[in-house]
Amino acid sequence: MRFKVLLLLILGSILLGCSTNETANVTLKVFHAGSLTEPMKAFKEAFEEKYPNVVVQTEAAGSAATIRKVTELGRKADVIATADYTLIQKMMYPEYANWTIMFAKNQIVLAYNDNSRYADEINSRNWYEILRRPDVRFGFSNPNDDPCGYRSLMVIQLAELHYNDTKIFDDLVAKHSNLDFTEENGSYILTMHPSEKIEVDESKIMIRSMEMELIHLVESGEIDYFFIYKSVAKQHGFRFVELPPQIDLSSPDYAEFYGKVKVVMANGREVSGKPIVYGITIPKDAENRELAEEFVKLVVSEEGQKILRELGQDPVVPAMADNPNIPQSLKELVEI
Repeated sequence: MRFKVLLLLILGSILLGCSTNETANVTLKVFHAGSLTEPMKAFKEAFEEKYPNVVVQTEAAGSAATIRKVTELGRKADVIATADYTLIQKMMYPEYANWTIMFAKNQIVLAYNDNSRYADEINSRNWYEILRRPDVRFGFSNPNDDPCGYRSLMVIQLAELHYNDTKIFDDLVAKHSNLDFTEENGSYILTMHPSEKIEVDESKIMIRSMEMELIHLVESGEIDYFFIYKSVAKQHGFRFVELPPQIDLSSPDYAEFYGKVKVVMANGREVSGKPIVYGITIPKDAENRELAEEFVKLVVSEEGQKILRELGQDPVVPAMADNPNIPQSLKELVEI
């Protein structure tokens, strides 16, 4: 009798274990650019509603830092989404990924709040003069970690050409840091050497790893302005100066002009000025590939496009793939 009871208990435990495993939640890991934090919250909610047994785990960082989690730290991700699609190509191909879908656009603005110095004066014509004032402090993200950082530097250098003022970058950045562009045959190149740490005078400039970390610095009054994507400024209720399209990295019409500036990051990779386009991919070693494909489908679908628009970001319609290696399930939703 005791043996039968013990046997029933063991069988019951086995059956319960099987039942638990069948209904256990699957974790889908999504590593993404900081500027996608709000859209990813919305994508997560929409995806989990469709797939109740899936928990979408999102993790934000600068785009380059996001990719390094996989390529250098050996961490597993099911989906990677960056604020510069070319970083996926340059940092993940061919070992870690072999396709990229371009799904969203953006532009650089100069954000601030009501308490920022000279908030009632600044506009698209005088913003660099306001930043030149000795009592004004501003920030941008680390160009080695985050595309918004190197794009901010590109915008400031392009401003010299657009406003015909050769001292803008020098006055705003070079005088207060070890960052500077050099002119070579009509191109302007900023090189960050691996052995050199970025140094800034924090009485004028503050740098953080990703652009999202600058938000509280403005809210606390530690800085007056920061360079950020328009979508992020809108999502967090900041006022902002909308910069001319000739320098805000938003327009394909000025792609050739944007290309006059280049940044060489500490890892040796060179990025050129170009219109801002976001990219998404599934790493080769993704543990939940089918679910990852479904998540990417959501991002590039009409529902995903609507989410982006509602959060102040323009989608790429239709989404564009850089080569035919994308999964078959995604091919009908994108152009190659």
